[in-house]
Amino acid sequence: MYHDIADDLIHSIENKLFKQKLPTEHQLMDRYNVSRNTIRKAIDIVAQKGLVRRVQGSGYFVNDISQAEKTVVNLTMGLSRTRYHKEMTSKIVTFDEIHADEALAEQFGTRDGAALLRVIRLRYVEKQLYSLEYAYYVKSEVPSLSLKSINHSIFDYVKQKYGIRINNSDQYLSQDQLTSEAANLLGLEPRTACMTLQQSNYYKNDVLFNFSQTIYVYPHLSFYFHAANQSGN
Repeated sequence: MYHDIADDLIHSIENKLFKQKLPTEHQLMDRYNVSRNTIRKAIDIVAQKGLVRRVQGSGYFVNDISQAEKTVVNLTMGLSRTRYHKEMTSKIVTFDEIHADEALAEQFGTRDGAALLRVIRLRYVEKQLYSLEYAYYVKSEVPSLSLKSINHSIFDYVKQKYGIRINNSDQYLSQDQLTSEAANLLGLEPRTACMTLQQSNYYKNDVLFNFSQTIYVYPHLSFYFHAANQSGN
């Protein structure tokens, strides 16, 4: 239940329902009709994603991760998530089933020959080209995807249909040169340098269910990552 409450709190923050502070623990307990322990577990998830911080004796304050004239990607959300109020749409380039070749297996740590659902899509923010995404879903964990989910949020779909939530992820952000294929899809010159995010996402007992490569071309992007419990360093 605390995962569902955390999702609802995140949705409320993203939609500016809580602009400065979360309600008190007692107010949230009444709102969701659950125990304090459940509320604290839910808030812990929200805090881990960098959306709130606790101020002793004052409550939980919403973090302002916005930057003037920039679109912020919150990497701590477990996926490349843009700043909340931006409308994102997709154009599907490829949606098919393939088997992992040796290169994919080595790059993302999956099994050579494993059945994968492949999604290649261009993503737009307010009708401006934002990114090119190559995403792969392990078919033994995610047997199918809907066209509606591919046009919108695949992660929301797999959470609702299969109960899969990201437990942890490996993310590598680098500046890479475009391949001829990617450059053609993006309308850029081959070997153009772009920021690229490579992700491997796991759920439950560290089971890989998705890996992807996202190439960003949207102007004025900023990448946010939340780090906590650094006092021992």
